[in-house]
Amino acid sequence: MNQYVNDSLALLRQMVRTPSVSFEESAVRALICAALDSWDVPFVTARGNIVARSDGYDPSRPTLVLDAHIDTVPASGSYTRDPFDPGDDPEVIYGLGSNDDGGSVAAMTAVFRALRSEPLPFNLLLALCCEEERSGPDGAAWLYSPEGLLASDPSYGMPRWAIVGEPTGLRAATSERGLLVLDGEAKGVSGHAARGEGVNALYIALDDIAALRAHRFDRVSPLTGEVRLSVTQIEAGTAHNVIPDCCRFVVDVRPTEQYSCLELLEELQGMCCSKLVARNLGNRSSASRPDSPLVRTVEALGIETFSSPTTSDWMRMGFDAIKIGPGESSRSHRPDEFIRCDEIAAAVEVYTNIIRNLYGNTLE
Repeated sequence: MNQYVNDSLALLRQMVRTPSVSFEESAVRALICAALDSWDVPFVTARGNIVARSDGYDPSRPTLVLDAHIDTVPASGSYTRDPFDPGDDPEVIYGLGSNDDGGSVAAMTAVFRALRSEPLPFNLLLALCCEEERSGPDGAAWLYSPEGLLASDPSYGMPRWAIVGEPTGLRAATSERGLLVLDGEAKGVSGHAARGEGVNALYIALDDIAALRAHRFDRVSPLTGEVRLSVTQIEAGTAHNVIPDCCRFVVDVRPTEQYSCLELLEELQGMCCSKLVARNLGNRSSASRPDSPLVRTVEALGIETFSSPTTSDWMRMGFDAIKIGPGESSRSHRPDEFIRCDEIAAAVEVYTNIIRNLYGNTLE
């Protein structure tokens, strides 16, 4: 196992050196594919995703998928280090994507190599997905859809369980919030500010924003609590002496499993004069089912569980899942991102223990 871990750490350093912003992952995908080739791991690429099957894969048996993503957000201007330099520290890997989600890619790749020939009572599938950071159409959204590779090709079949690799400090998320982004637009009538003419769209928007801030949704999740809502952007006006006839603002909503995104949009639109338009209604919240064998397994192993405030590929899956991985969510999407090598090694051990202990908890 140590050699697999060392190989994956070396791969991760190369991944950091290779820009892989969402929709521009071709170079890092080629890098990972070359590594899998050199390790004699058979795989396919499908719409930018890398998929590998364990030896003796049998679609009539249940399948556990190890899912992580290969793309990153753009580097912010606040980095004090080169975001594409992993550094020379043997204990730490720096750089964009090292923590989110390169650590999970490295750990899951090592585990898959170690266990792909082991006689487990279920199949193992490794899915390294593209476009996760931008919820793109060709990543997990396609792979796990009825039209995607797994459902449309009978030699694969849809998995029964998933371990979603994201930086969670090796705690297991048994639920996660969704994401609903709303673009609000208030319409008014322009006029001269000195004469008090027109209808001020900014005031309309501010009244709506005040109502949104004060609103509380009736249904509270026993897993994740209340739906969270924040207004994060606002734009209006062309000159100091012109009453603005348009004001645009953005609302960030974090749903729970108690509401669909459409339900939330309809409830919020009903209380606003501004027009609200959803960017995407598919970023739903997720929760492990009450009798989840994955949850029973992590609890039996003494792994802490929690509810995650962030979304992941989990929202694309219609089957049982947990989210767990090396690194910390607080380092993601921030300057000077890093992950410790011992965190990745610990994740390899945790993933291995979950996989080897899962079967006993799947028996009904």
